[in-house]
Amino acid sequence: FLCPCLVYGAYVFLPFDAPLLPTLSSRLVYTLRCAAFATFPIVLGMMVSGISRLCSSALEPFGDLQREVELHRTYVSQSVQLFILYFFNLAVLATYLPQELLKLIPLLTGLFAISRLIYWLSYAIGRSFRAFGFSMTFLPLLAMLLWNIYSMFVLEPENLLA
Repeated sequence: FLCPCLVYGAYVFLPFDAPLLPTLSSRLVYTLRCAAFATFPIVLGMMVSGISRLCSSALEPFGDLQREVELHRTYVSQSVQLFILYFFNLAVLATYLPQELLKLIPLLTGLFAISRLIYWLSYAIGRSFRAFGFSMTFLPLLAMLLWNIYSMFVLEPENLLA
């Protein structure tokens, strides 16, 4: 329930509008530029993972990983996988949204970045707390996927392969 409320509140109260994007290629470039900001938590996780691996007290660098090193490595790999799914769904979503709703693209990108950071923090606290951060990432992804499938097969079936 929190994700739709956050996105709606940001959509209504943040004072910015998406630029005029009449063509499909301009929408995809806009999505690509917005998605670059979603890589911030992943790059931060890679840096922290590298630092934790350097500061690890393990005698064998390629042996069994300590919990701190494994935690960051797992976060980075999961974040990369989710980012790929998120980006492709965001790109398809940008092609079906009307001009007045294109403000959702940077808002959904920001939600992804914030939710991955929340997931990372909750995963570091304890494995039982990570469901909140994961659901903030997964449920918008699922909503985008369902909207994209609905748009492709119901709203514009004649342009499916165009």
